[in-house]
Amino acid sequence: QVQLVESGGGLVQTGASLRLSCAASGPNFSTHTMGWFRQAPGKEREFVATITWSNDRTYYADSVKGRFTISRDNAKNMVYLQMNSLKPEDTAVYVCAARPSLEVRPQMNEYEYAYWGQGTQVTVSS
Repeated sequence: QVQLVESGGGLVQTGASLRLSCAASGPNFSTHTMGWFRQAPGKEREFVATITWSNDRTYYADSVKGRFTISRDNAKNMVYLQMNSLKPEDTAVYVCAARPSLEVRPQMNEYEYAYWGQGTQVTVSS
């Protein structure tokens, strides 16, 4: 069982940057695919980014490609989401997710993920 705790959210202006962190505890973190999802008020949860267990494959939603960067530090059991050039439409609760997987294909479906954090709020004002 993997426990996930997000941090780093906040209120920022358009164009600003934020770095979200996800601290994982539990066994075998390094063999999990990690993902970030987000959910805005009144909308369904959507995929943002994912990174494979081996730290060599990353995939992004088209809406964040070129602005967001996902990374991980397996030695520290941490996953990060660097968000640059933030827009009001990025406003959402951002949630970290984990999936035991050694696959390298894109894993962008929320139903593939077994473990979820509580989320951290990101609000971008115009």
